[in-house]
Amino acid sequence: MNSFTLPTSALRRSQLYRRHTKLGADFVTLGDSVVVSHYQSMGDEKIQAQQLGLVDLSTLPRIGFKGASTPDWALSLGIDLPTEPNRALVQADGTLVARLSQSELLLTSGLDNLSQCIVDATEAAPAKSVYSLPRSDSHSWLVLCGSQASATLAKVCGVDLRAHKFANGEVAQTSIAKINGVIVRHDQGKKLSYSIFSDSSSVEFLWDSLLDAMAEFNGTAIGIQALKD
Repeated sequence: MNSFTLPTSALRRSQLYRRHTKLGADFVTLGDSVVVSHYQSMGDEKIQAQQLGLVDLSTLPRIGFKGASTPDWALSLGIDLPTEPNRALVQADGTLVARLSQSELLLTSGLDNLSQCIVDATEAAPAKSVYSLPRSDSHSWLVLCGSQASATLAKVCGVDLRAHKFANGEVAQTSIAKINGVIVRHDQGKKLSYSIFSDSSSVEFLWDSLLDAMAEFNGTAIGIQALKD
């Protein structure tokens, strides 16, 4: 572990930080968040990310909004919205905007921890029938990436998430390892990638379940740097 960046050195830390430490994680500070940069024991994580890797992004910013006026309010802030529920769009600043219903949105930052859309939405004057949802507190954020990612998810989820059936930008609200969650296909460059959001209180179980399902395909945990490359 990097002695200069500790998982406890920021205001927000992942519930998985003990697991990361046991795996020999080096941590990096991004804004006010601390995430795993890489693991000392995992070998070439760039290659691993192409095959099968699991990344914990639970400390990066995200927020939700819900209410009848939410779509019009978001559009007034310059946020591009998917035209229908269960779709997601990446904004110019890297923010992912997922439309979970006609009137509910989930916004997540880019991998650099920056999101002007989230800043603008958080600082905007309250609008009637728009209610904020603290998704950074309520939901964990894991990313499963690589050519074997959909095969891994097939072991723990009943939805057909294969690349030719589940397009980039599609959203599934479903059960993953018997935990309710949201899966967004959110490819990183040419890497097939799925962002998985679930109840924060269950993230340790979900992390362990995914790593167990990945073992058949020689998948491992990886850090955020391999996801970016």
